[in-house]
Amino acid sequence: MREMEIYVHIPFCVQKCSYCDFLSMPADDDVKKQYIGRLKEEIRQMSEEYPGRPVKSVFFGGGTPSILPGSVITGIMDCIRENFQIQSGAEITIECNPGTLDVSRLTQYKKAGINRLSLGLQSADDKELKLLGRIHTYEDFLKSFDCARKCGFDNINVDVMSGLPTQKLKSWEQTLKKVTGLKPEHISAYGLIVEEGTPFWKIYGYDEETRRKGEQPLFLPSEEEERQMYAFTVEYLGKKGYERYEISNYARPGHQCIHNRGYWDRSDYLGVGLGASSMMDNCRFSNTGSMEEYLKGRTLEGEKYRLSRREQMEEFMFLGMRMTEGISRTDFLKAFQVTVDFVYGDILKKLEQEGLVRDEKGRICLTDRGIDVSNYVFSQFLMDEEE
Repeated sequence: MREMEIYVHIPFCVQKCSYCDFLSMPADDDVKKQYIGRLKEEIRQMSEEYPGRPVKSVFFGGGTPSILPGSVITGIMDCIRENFQIQSGAEITIECNPGTLDVSRLTQYKKAGINRLSLGLQSADDKELKLLGRIHTYEDFLKSFDCARKCGFDNINVDVMSGLPTQKLKSWEQTLKKVTGLKPEHISAYGLIVEEGTPFWKIYGYDEETRRKGEQPLFLPSEEEERQMYAFTVEYLGKKGYERYEISNYARPGHQCIHNRGYWDRSDYLGVGLGASSMMDNCRFSNTGSMEEYLKGRTLEGEKYRLSRREQMEEFMFLGMRMTEGISRTDFLKAFQVTVDFVYGDILKKLEQEGLVRDEKGRICLTDRGIDVSNYVFSQFLMDEEE
């Protein structure tokens, strides 16, 4: 049977960061207890709908899953194991915020079978962390990282973020140098996006719109400064032994994130929890984002939507080409029984002439320039309805 992944959404956090537009919120202990009970019910229900499928990865995301007691996370993992077939050696990740980890939690994570941690550092500069609304300091991060190593975790990701308000290239360089000095197995290096509806948008929204017009913002780094940060990231992490395998993700050999690769490879994934999204058997569906409705057991939001063949082709291209290895001509043919050139030949020729994609050894990949304008490239693979 086809492999699948499971995403578990834990929407709770100590406080919402100023830039965050994820479905997350602080909550009291009673709401958390009700939520965990409902989450386990949903896991049992979904196992009946998708029985016997081997699970290659589990990912606890949020919010801040690590604010829950270790025993609660263990209980959720026990429920998943009782209801799904977790493969031997499956990657099991939990997102953690520095300042929320201790020996007790980490020891319970290990016993629960969790074998990968994702630590949200964002910056090694305490002033930048305060600006972002983070609850921790760089020192808190160092203590959490050291504690994780001492508890036996040998697969750790660190999230960092560039393009912060008032941030300069030197500060970003220092963050990367400090992080690589710790030798984590994986680094996710994202650029800040000022999202509408966040506290950051109220402060920096005008700046963001100014920058999108190619004009000089007041507080956010300019486009040129962003390009410098980006160029330094690629070059420096490469020198330090981190292979870039996706637009924003870098890993030491053998430590690419299996779960995230599943999204780009269009593996089946089942999302459980508030607002979680799923794609199973080419059907997309999402849970309600209302905590009140979720706790009442009214889980699904709307109807399941089956992707058309055209939409599957589109996703194959713009998700697969996020990875530096690009997409395989052979895999496209196997999936759709037509060649990629039959569907996208003219578009690929145009993009290659523009220097945005390259075709080599049976794979089609973004060039360095193509990565810079990846949204434009991806948009070229969207077809009209009649196609």
